[in-house]
Order: sequence, then structure tokens, then C-alpha cells
Amino acid sequence: MSSTPTSPVIDATEYPFAQIERDTQAYWAEHQSFRTEDTVKPQDKFYCLAMFPYPSGKLHMGHVRNYTLADVIARFQALQGKQVLHPMGWDAFGLPAENAARLHHCAPADWTKRNIDDMRGQLQRLGFSYDWSREIATCHPDYYRWEQWFFIQLYKKGLVYRKQSIVNWDPIDQTVLANEQVIDGKGWRSGAPVERREIPQWFLKITDYADELLEDLTQLTEWPEQVRTMQANWIGRSQGLALDFAVLDNDNDNDQKQAQALNVYTTRPDTLMGLTYLAIAAKHPLALQAAQHSSDIQAFIQSCDLGKVAEADLATAAKRGINTGLFARHPLTQEKLPIWIANFVLMEYGSGAVMCVPAHDQRDWEFAKAYQLPMQAVIRPADHIDVDITEAAFTEKGVLFNSGVFDGLTSAQAFDRIADQLSQQGVAKRQTHYRLRDWGVSRQRYWGTPIPMIYCQQCGTVPVPEADLPVVLPTNIQMDDSGRSPLHTDVNFFQVNCPTCQQPARRETDTFDTFMESSWYYARFTAAREPSAMLTPSANDWLPVDHYVGGIEHAVLHLLYARFFHKLMRDLGLVSSDEPFKRLLCQGMVVSDTFYRTDADGKRTYFYPHEVTLTRDDKGRPVQAQLINDAQPVQMGGIEKMSKSKNNGVDPQQLIDRYGADTVRLFILFAAPPDQSLEWSEAGVEGAHRFLKRLWRQVQLHQQQAQHHSASNLPSPADAAQNTELKEVRRKIHSTLQKAADDLGRRLTFNTAIAGVMELFNVLQKLEGQDANTCSIRQEGLEIIVLILAPITPHIGHVLWQQLGHNKPLHQTPWRSADASALLTDSINWAIQINGKLRGQLSTALHIAEADLITQAKAVPSVAKFLENQTVVKSIVVANKLVNLVVKPS
Repeated sequence: MSSTPTSPVIDATEYPFAQIERDTQAYWAEHQSFRTEDTVKPQDKFYCLAMFPYPSGKLHMGHVRNYTLADVIARFQALQGKQVLHPMGWDAFGLPAENAARLHHCAPADWTKRNIDDMRGQLQRLGFSYDWSREIATCHPDYYRWEQWFFIQLYKKGLVYRKQSIVNWDPIDQTVLANEQVIDGKGWRSGAPVERREIPQWFLKITDYADELLEDLTQLTEWPEQVRTMQANWIGRSQGLALDFAVLDNDNDNDQKQAQALNVYTTRPDTLMGLTYLAIAAKHPLALQAAQHSSDIQAFIQSCDLGKVAEADLATAAKRGINTGLFARHPLTQEKLPIWIANFVLMEYGSGAVMCVPAHDQRDWEFAKAYQLPMQAVIRPADHIDVDITEAAFTEKGVLFNSGVFDGLTSAQAFDRIADQLSQQGVAKRQTHYRLRDWGVSRQRYWGTPIPMIYCQQCGTVPVPEADLPVVLPTNIQMDDSGRSPLHTDVNFFQVNCPTCQQPARRETDTFDTFMESSWYYARFTAAREPSAMLTPSANDWLPVDHYVGGIEHAVLHLLYARFFHKLMRDLGLVSSDEPFKRLLCQGMVVSDTFYRTDADGKRTYFYPHEVTLTRDDKGRPVQAQLINDAQPVQMGGIEKMSKSKNNGVDPQQLIDRYGADTVRLFILFAAPPDQSLEWSEAGVEGAHRFLKRLWRQVQLHQQQAQHHSASNLPSPADAAQNTELKEVRRKIHSTLQKAADDLGRRLTFNTAIAGVMELFNVLQKLEGQDANTCSIRQEGLEIIVLILAPITPHIGHVLWQQLGHNKPLHQTPWRSADASALLTDSINWAIQINGKLRGQLSTALHIAEADLITQAKAVPSVAKFLENQTVVKSIVVANKLVNLVVKPS
């Protein structure tokens, strides 16, 4: 759009932020200012995206920070002349909607829609430059239809399969629980002891892409190193040995048949001579075999069916086990090794068996301590004769000892020697192993995308015909208190005829993991207005996303799954690029003070910061807190992430109503660099608001001062800079502009850009005079301030740009380049050092002879006193920077 912005009647004396923001947002909406066309030249595009929110009903400050950061990036790139795609949508499926629907006695669809409407309004109040014509919600059939279609294509390619899988089962709610929903071995909602059951689950073969996902991390040079490391560790590629242990026949001490050999995988064959026992999972065939002859083993296996299965939980849980009475033979020493069942070994990880070297693995050490099992140290540090394992295992690599013919080898050398020997014996082979497991995408929940599969007694598993997509999730339901999905009892949903033989069949009632929806939404935004295809050829014009913004808590699952989906879409010919996100910014948390009291039962009651008054010391540090209502002390809990549970959150809507969206945006961006935690400060918010009020008044004052100069009569800023003061002010203007371009673009240090603007504003405020030259320089300075702040405080900028005499809307105004001539100076400031220590400063003409420079440097009073009784033996001049006088006593 190129039409002239409206010019509302605005109070010139005060900063009427509410009217400014209301009118500006109305203008953007009327003119569809941020609508992006589908086609674009790749060299002209910039795709900026923030991780879309779950529609919980209310924005929190973490949301506001995330979306403000992305909006600044998007708006700045638009000023650079880029065609910017900046969309917004809703990650709308998930368990919280089911729980809320039960609580509020409504359907999840109704609850979700209301929340989306509320949150959309809040985002619009903040002035984000979204192309709302591309809005998507993952719970809409026109979105998940293509997810179902995509799943069927993957099924046809053999990248999807169904198998029995061990899950956490809540016997009361009759549902599967995620590991995070199992608390102390009990269901988080029902409180019932959780069982581990085997049920059929759908999986995607992400392991087929493990190598590519790992190796392509090297392409992501604009991602935080921490995120790349986290993903590499999650994929967990390792080189090791797959090793067979012969299981002994206890009746005659002979090896059982090879078919019953115990297979383990190890990355540390160098520790093999320190092996003292083997551990197997409770569901391992050998464990079940042993249980047939022991009620104690049966009871132990049953106890392992209750409890957590997350790796992090198992690492910290007490180590429990039971001896099977079975033995295996050590492949090198031929010793008998006891086989134990241990709660830290799971069938779904590897072969369900591990070799245990307690001297060199902390988990094995803890188990051995608990059950008085032997330990044998076989690795020592290279610079030590022995190693102490009395308090903990020695887990580092080193040099072998107590290892027979392998003594003296390094761990690396021993890896090869032992691997070669065992390979020759036919009991081991080198193997690449991954921590990554195939992605289980089934959920026994209602509020999710229906899995498009049909089960027929005659034809087996049959995909839903593409012509019958989408499989629509029924929304006119009422959630009951059973916890079960209503799809299991909805005959209108699950009763269907087989598409192959037309006989009665049953539709799949599981729904997709919600990570499925969030793994490709970024691509759908490029074709959000397209009803007849998942993606269009123009997706390749926009992808990959140039800048992605979101929390580091999504570093592994969401970001890894999105990378996986992108490669799947590439291999189906939907996109041509290898990676979905070129640059990644992980914003820091928003943190705030916490205050609480503890009752007699040890329960904490938290209070909002506005309910508390603080006493501070002479340095401004809080030393005591009191509740305003009763003037009694409360505990200061320190700075923590904003959360509802600790009442230290701040309602963005209240702040917008009180100070305006621009103030909130300015404070959030000024208070901390984007990747660091932001400590909330009401005083800081008030300070940001005062600055915008000062800026507003300064522009009004300038208009009054310049009104007797017509715009055509004002000299150009370059011609106006006639005296030293005006030249210095203009140099400050353009040096600020030059640095801001780097801060907002390459460095993403928005706080330093704002700090530069505030410094420039203070300089302009001190600029006196109402003559044409002064007005011209002041006009340029104010324009540059408004331009720099345009991505940060767009509402006030929109109006001030008009008041400064511009017809073209600010958001369509090209960024200005700093005037190189304005950056030139007539003088140079020198640092004067004596023997490398700073002793004084000197300002000289731009062009000065070196001899004159040294003479003047010596004459600086603060320098001259250090030259007394000294002889200058050498003078070093670093061009335009410093003079170093090397001296020695006379």
C-alpha cells in the first residue's frame, strides 16, 4: 500500500498512547499492511517465525517477549526492503484442553476456540506485524487433513509401522500416560499405581534419518552451539561392540546353545576385563525363564511394572535388582558371571541387557555397592599408578592394568585390540549404536488428529483412501470423568466399512502426538490459503525459515522432529531444502521476585510482588519484605521464572492498559539481551514509559520551534552542519544509525540499539537554538531516532513519522544508510600511555606530524609528571588511537 496515513487529532501536550495505538492498528488492518503474497523472488524474501503458542487463553510475559523479539526482526528486515513473511497460528491440540473441558463442562473444541479468539486479540493489541490471512490452527480439519495425507504417504514408503510397545498405563483412567505424568510411580490425576503394559503403537522411522540429522548439524552455523550439542547428544551416535555372552546350563555347567546367548552392546570394550556381572531387563526372556522357578523373581518383575521409565528418573532412582541364579561365560577369561535382573535396564533400549563394570561405570558401581558384588579396577589415569574406586567409579578413559595381555594399552588402543580378538572368536562385531529411538506417535487421547488407518479382519491394516480425507474428529462431545477417550465409544466414528473389501471394519481411535502438528506448521504457513495441496511450489521460494525464535526448552524434541519432517517432505518432493530453519534465536526466560510465607505444615503461600513492600539498604538491595495488608514479614524467595504457581507473573494486558504496548515492547527489549534472562522491574517499565513521553514532547516542541521555517527553506543536514557543535551532533546521529543497523540486524542486541537511541536523544535535547541550521540537524536526529525505534515501538513511530512531515507510512519507509561524510571528524582523541599504562588523553587535529604529536603528548600534565627523572627511550604511535612512551630512569 502506498496511500497516505490518516492524521488523527491527537493531544500534542501529553503522550496519548491508547489513542495512538488504537488508530495505528486500525490503519494497519484497513490497509492490510502486513499481508504477504504467495510468490516471491528468493533473493528478496525474509521468512521470520516465532514458535506458535498453545491457546491457553491468556498471554504471559514469556509469550510477549518471544513474539516481540520476532516482530522486531521482521519489521527491521522489511525496512531493509525485504518481502517479509511473518505469520501466526495455534498449536491447538493436546491434553490440557481435555482437562479444561472436564473442569468447565464443555467440549475441548469450544474451549480452544474461545482461547484462540482471546489470545488473537491480545496479540493484536501488541501491534505485531502478522499476516493474519495465513492464520492456522492445528485443530482445524483443513490443517490436519494434510498431516493425515502425509502420514499415508510415509506408510506407503515403509517409514511408518505399528508394533507392540511398553507404555505407562493408568488402570483407573484407563489411558496411557507420558513419563512426565507418572509421579512417584502413580498417575498424576488418578493417584493409582501405574502399570507397564504392552499395547500396539504407531511409529515413525526417525532412526532411518539418524546419521543425516546428526551430520547436518554442521550446516546449522547460525544456531546456538548449545542446541546443536543437545541434539547431537540426543541422537547419541556411538561406536562400540555387539557382544554375545554364552549362557551356562546350570545343570552341567556347559554353555547353552548359541540361540540363547545373551547379547549386549558396549562402547567401552577397554573395560571388559573389569566385568563382574551382567544385568537384564525385567521383561527379558531370560528373566521370564528364571521367574518360572522363583516366586521372588516373579514378584520383583511385577514390581518393575510399577514406576517411572524415563531415563532421567532411572538414573537417579535407587538401584534395585534380584539374582536370576543364571550365569554367563566371560568371552576372554572364561569366568562365570552372575546374571541379575535390574530395574535400570529396559527392554525397549537396546537388547535389554548390559555388561556391568562397577569400577568404571557409576550406575554399575551403585548397584554393586547395594548388593555387595565384586569390583575390579582395570583402567587408571595415564599419570597414576593406581586408581581409587572406594567412593565412586572411575569413568574416564586411561591406561589398562589388571588386564593381562592388554596391560599398558590406552583405552583407544585396547578398543581395537579387544574388538579384533573377539571378532576373530566370532562372538562380537563392531556396531554403530544410537540413543535415538523411533518416534512413537500414537496417543490414547481424544483431542488430537485422528490416525487415518482402518483395521479389517479380512484385509488387515488399510490406510484411509485419500479421497476420504480428512478423517474428521467429532467435536460435539462431552468429556466425562473417566479419563478415557470418547472415540472408543463413538460408534459413528469407529464403525466403518473396509475401503478394500467393503466389509465391516474398525477405524483407529488413537490420535497423533501433538508434536506431529508442530513439526510442519512452519511449511504450511507458506501455503495456508491453498485448499487443494499440503504445500505448493512457492514453498521453496520462502523456505527455509530465515529466522526462528523460541525457547531452548524445545531444543531437542520439537526442533529435532521439525528437522526430521523437513527431510521427509524433501524426500517426498514437497520441498527442496535440507533444513527448515536457517537461524535460531533462543530467548531467555522472564524472571521476577518471589515472596511467600510457610504455614505449620510446611506449605508455602506465595504473594504477588504488588502485595509486598520492600526495605532496601543504602545500595538499593532489598533486605526485608512485608505484606502490605498486615505489615508482617514475608520470606524473599529470590528471582525465579515467572509462573502462576508462585504468583510472580505479570499480566501483559494490565500493562498495556496502563502504559501502552510500545512501553511494554520497549522495556522487554531494553532490559536484557535477547538470549539472557530478563529480570522484571516495574521501575524499568515506568522508565521506558517516561522515555516515550519525553520523545513525544520533544517532537511536539521541535514542531513549534521549526514552524517559522518552511521545509523547503531548511538547508540539508550536510549543509547545516556549519559549526563544531552541529558537526559533532550530526556525527553522533550517523554513528548511532550505523551501530543500530548492526545491532538490529547482525548482532540482535536490541538493548544496545535502544541505549544508543537514548544517548542520541539526550544530545538532541541539549541542542539549543531555533535557527534553520539547528532545526535541520534536530529534524534529522529525530527522524533517525524514530526510524531506529520503528521496529521496536511501531505505534508511536507511525504517528511521529507523520508529524515530522512524511506522507509514506513508516513501515514502508526504506532504512537509511549512515552518511559516511558525517562520520568524519576534524580531530582525533589519543590515549597516552607510559610503559603500557594509561596516563592521559590528548585531542589533536586530524592530520598532525608524528613529532608534533609526541611533543604534545609529553606536555599533557598528567603525563608530564610521570616523565620526571625518566628518559624516553622509544615512542610508539598506533595510528589514530594511542601513543606509548617507553621510559627508563635517567
